[in-house]
Amino acid sequence: MFVATSQEMQNIDRRAGEEFGIPTLLLMENAALGVFHILEEMYGPVKGEKITIVCGKGNNGGDGLAAARLLHNRGARVQVYLLSEQAALKGDAAVNLDIVLKMGIELYSRGMYDMQALRIALNHSHVIIDAILGTGLSSPVTGEYGEVIGLINDSRRPVVAVDIPTGINSDTGEVMGRAVQATATVSFALPKRGHLLYPGCEFAGRLHVVDISIPRAAIERESIYLHLLTEEAMRELIPLRPAESHKGSFGHVLVIAGSIGKGGAAAMTSLSCLRTGAGLVTLAIPESVQPIVAEKVTEVMTSPLAETAEKTIALAALEEILELSKDKEVVAIGPGLTTHKETAEITRRLIKEIEAPIVMDADAINALAGHLDVLRDRRFPTILTPHPGEMGRLSGKGTADVQRDRIGMARAFAMAHGAYIVLKGAHTVIAEPSGGVHLSPTGNPGMATAGTGDALTGIIAGLIAQGMGLSAAVRLGVYLHGLAGDMAAKDIGMVGMIAGDLIARIPAAIRHLSDNR
Repeated sequence: MFVATSQEMQNIDRRAGEEFGIPTLLLMENAALGVFHILEEMYGPVKGEKITIVCGKGNNGGDGLAAARLLHNRGARVQVYLLSEQAALKGDAAVNLDIVLKMGIELYSRGMYDMQALRIALNHSHVIIDAILGTGLSSPVTGEYGEVIGLINDSRRPVVAVDIPTGINSDTGEVMGRAVQATATVSFALPKRGHLLYPGCEFAGRLHVVDISIPRAAIERESIYLHLLTEEAMRELIPLRPAESHKGSFGHVLVIAGSIGKGGAAAMTSLSCLRTGAGLVTLAIPESVQPIVAEKVTEVMTSPLAETAEKTIALAALEEILELSKDKEVVAIGPGLTTHKETAEITRRLIKEIEAPIVMDADAINALAGHLDVLRDRRFPTILTPHPGEMGRLSGKGTADVQRDRIGMARAFAMAHGAYIVLKGAHTVIAEPSGGVHLSPTGNPGMATAGTGDALTGIIAGLIAQGMGLSAAVRLGVYLHGLAGDMAAKDIGMVGMIAGDLIARIPAAIRHLSDNR
């Protein structure tokens, strides 16, 4: 599913009218119908319910006025508060205002009410509809609008936002001064970036995207590069398992990971490969740690490696690891390696010389900081799975800079270095070398615990091993990772979740998608 910026959506709306002849008044009517249907879906029949609609003077307010008519016709007790003079409305919004007035719907425009009256109305409403400002907001909300936002939030009543909660920047998710805390948001045609990026997504509540009859061709001509992963699309990617399959049918992963005290990271990555369906996994690990991990994860083959005095992988292990990699479909490297100087050096050598797709995490990514020429020298696909701090070190930026522009920074790096970037965090960003970007809707705060990143590395590697294309494996891997985490949170709660809870539910996440295929 495409995810639009404000400008992209404006272009699409204009194209729908100019190239396809769809009247803007029809689009507004369909938007209002969408709001109406979602409201009844969420709260049941509206007959007799008191619904307060707060409108601005633009098209967002026009959507609210059209919804007022539909709700009134269904028997709701509708009252509209218009935060401007009636004469300020133009175009389609003015048309709907005229209809509302002719129908005798209760409407108070600026000068006809005070804040105390609005407070009382809001506090005694069953539902509030926020139709104040739409997706074009570019400056902070202040003055009367800010005060009204405060009243809406203080009412603690259910709030349905029209297109986007007032006060949220639709391109960045930034709170522009103050923002409406919505229970649900009804977006038209496409989700907007501000619905999915933090902190905006925390204000949107449950997001509903409704069709308002914009032709698919009008959307596709906009060349939008950002997509939202959907369950429907992910179901189609689940690899099939023919009846005559054997372990060799599903690939062999080499995991290069671990050090003294960090054998758990290596174990979790290896186990996640198997839980995702890889047929075979070999773990290359320092010789001191190998017996410990071999006993813990009995299904994984292990290969002990030469180690440094600090019991990390030594440069002397280079040729052995290269030999191990020769018959593998994919190599996962990084979890628990440490930033030991010699280990970082062998990591860079391996990244440059291994002739197979590589999934990199943690200390493999750290080893690249200041050595990005290693990526340019690779002749095989590369996937990096940084958290924001690691992304900052790679790009020479601070973590805060990364978080302010997660999509832009991941995309620029992926295109510049020919690598897939999986920028972890709330709504993980997947940036492809081609310039395409995807956001995952799965995952939850309970996954903010040690080891979940190691699991993601294993999941992606496990899918690649089974013969999936790189793009499909990365997208499905990120989605499954979050879905397994969501299942764990549902079963045991977010507080106290550990990575093992997520890993144990990878098969169930795959089954969920397979059963609904």
